[in-house]
Amino acid sequence: MSAVMDNAVRAAAAPRAPSRGIIMRLLRDKRLGAAGGLVLLFMLFCGIFADLIAPFGYNEINMLERLKAPSWEHWFGTDNLGRDVLSRCLYGARLSVIIGCSAALLSTVISILIGVISGYLGGRTDMVIQRFVDAWMSFPGLIILIVVVSIFGPGMLQTILTLGILLGIDGSRIIRSAVVAVRENMYVHAAQSLGASSIRILWKHILPNVMPVVIVIFTTRVGTVILAESGLAFLGLGVPPPAPTWGGMLSGSGRTYMFQGPWLALAPGLCLTVMVYATNVFGDALRDLLDPRMRGSR
Repeated sequence: MSAVMDNAVRAAAAPRAPSRGIIMRLLRDKRLGAAGGLVLLFMLFCGIFADLIAPFGYNEINMLERLKAPSWEHWFGTDNLGRDVLSRCLYGARLSVIIGCSAALLSTVISILIGVISGYLGGRTDMVIQRFVDAWMSFPGLIILIVVVSIFGPGMLQTILTLGILLGIDGSRIIRSAVVAVRENMYVHAAQSLGASSIRILWKHILPNVMPVVIVIFTTRVGTVILAESGLAFLGLGVPPPAPTWGGMLSGSGRTYMFQGPWLALAPGLCLTVMVYATNVFGDALRDLLDPRMRGSR
């Protein structure tokens, strides 16, 4: 009898899109999202293999070639020190993608932990956690970033930890809302009546049904982190030079020599725009494919 009831609980759970065929459905139904995913893979490939793809070193100085316009030799031109802008954008993709994905993953894990515990347990635990989240969200994010980076110094690890914690606590409110909605479904009550532990209910029933929200949060956080890191680099609080980042390129030679060489600001700015837009459309496409409520909307 218990086995039959357990099977009924599994059948009553909201249907989830199988992993097989997701790529084909993405290519068939969400072509813009598929294009965004290809752009992300291309940026990731460029960042990983920048040593092999880049025609020059990211800090290879040649004063005889300074402020050269885009040409066949230098596709994105050169900066005020004669460094190849394309090569610096490729190496900048490595740092931006690493920081973006790492901080987005950390923030998503923190959001899941806080949101699931707060939304599922409810009561006094939920009230205490949410008051802490309210207090945290009352502080301006940029001010917190500047203070933390000013105390511990600029660097990749400091940027990842700061952005991950900051965005993770803010995003927990979204996860909590999704968990509260799923918690009231009949299959969760049925599992509780069968004596299933809270860990099993969270792992088997709650978390799989909030995964569309989690995926969207992660993909949007990648773009948010890249923009935030670029803002810190623009203020001189990001990854210290000579390591190139897109924000650092905008704040350094891009801002100083943008009237003499507009390509110095256009190249990293275009990389930022394409990367952030690709992550957003790819996340929206995955949300539509994995959310059971969106499956019948075609």
